[in-house]
Amino acid sequence: MSETRTTPVQAVDARGRSGTAGAGAPLWWVWLAAWPVTAVFVLSNAATPLYVLWQRDIGFSKGTLTVVFAFYIVGLLGSLLVCGVVSDRLGRKPVLLPALALGLAACLIFATASSVAALIVARLFTGIAVGAVVSAGMAAVTDVAGPERKRIAALLASCAMVFGAGLGPLLAGVLSETLPAPTVTVFVVEAVVLATAVLVVTRMPVRRPAAPAKGAWVRVPGVPRGNGRELTLGIAVFAPGITATSFVLSLGPSLLSGLLGTTSRIVAGAMAFAMFLTATGVQFAVQRLSRPVILMAGAASTAVSMITLIVAVHTSSVTVLIASALLAGAGQGMGQLGGLSLLNSSVPPRHLAEANAALNVGGYIPAGILPVSAGYLSDAVGLTSGATTFGVVLLGLAVAGGLVVVGSRNRVAQPA
Repeated sequence: MSETRTTPVQAVDARGRSGTAGAGAPLWWVWLAAWPVTAVFVLSNAATPLYVLWQRDIGFSKGTLTVVFAFYIVGLLGSLLVCGVVSDRLGRKPVLLPALALGLAACLIFATASSVAALIVARLFTGIAVGAVVSAGMAAVTDVAGPERKRIAALLASCAMVFGAGLGPLLAGVLSETLPAPTVTVFVVEAVVLATAVLVVTRMPVRRPAAPAKGAWVRVPGVPRGNGRELTLGIAVFAPGITATSFVLSLGPSLLSGLLGTTSRIVAGAMAFAMFLTATGVQFAVQRLSRPVILMAGAASTAVSMITLIVAVHTSSVTVLIASALLAGAGQGMGQLGGLSLLNSSVPPRHLAEANAALNVGGYIPAGILPVSAGYLSDAVGLTSGATTFGVVLLGLAVAGGLVVVGSRNRVAQPA
């Protein structure tokens, strides 16, 4: 492809040469650069509706299922300790291509899984791949967009993540109910999707950073001095939002079964898809609002989601449960957009992947701990009491996050 015009932004061109990155990349390339993020996030939740089938065929307890879920978080957090720093030093492609290869390997393992160990390895590989794309993949979208289009870059990267996260369980639910080989077909489709993402990455117009490496290669990701406030504000709202959606993904099918009396994988997948579709749509709706307003709206949406969750489990109302899921999606979407926008506007490009990794570490730690804790609590005291306790705790965290934003709104850059 032809060379793009250059700006002072450091980044690797299609031939891997160092230098400056192009602000002149066509807008369609900015959209296309978000495709690898979507492709990997389709995989991230594709297995969710299928665990009931593996439990039946392989034979393992709910406790073991929780362990399988936990290895996804282990892989993701471990990846975030490395991938952000490596991407900022070596470039986006040296991180994204191995991540996509791991995603393809995970598809193969899922499709042929006949043991708990295989599921654990597949989930571990998936977590590593997701950690790579939320750091290097999202930063690559910003690199391709250039300094004049940071707002649209944050929007597209964030929407790519939540749209893929919702599309995965919907595809798995529909394909597993309508086609033969229910635990195989969706991963064949996903392998094709990942293969197209590989083609996109190999031609992506980004360049290798020219700055010399400094500091440890493996470390808890962070932001440059002076950007701590932006990171804190993003985590304060993004963490409760993604924890709410993680709860719906993990215990939503159980709640649907209890409230609706259905074990349909299509229904469970459709609720997850609707939740993340809301997360996608709300970001386009609020993109022109100021960052503090987006973050405060995200915190409010998550708080109301938890109130409706508590009402749903005590009234056995499916309608209210779906409303809770949609509000959770809106909360995550706005928290994610606000956090990414703050980082995109203030963090230098050479540190952006690490900053994205730091935002996601702050979000995924509670998203891994609290829903799993709610699951074990539900086993001990019942699903209603477990879900209520989770709702009260997360309601408090969402309100606290909103208050943090309110207290800092005058010191945050206004345009989103």
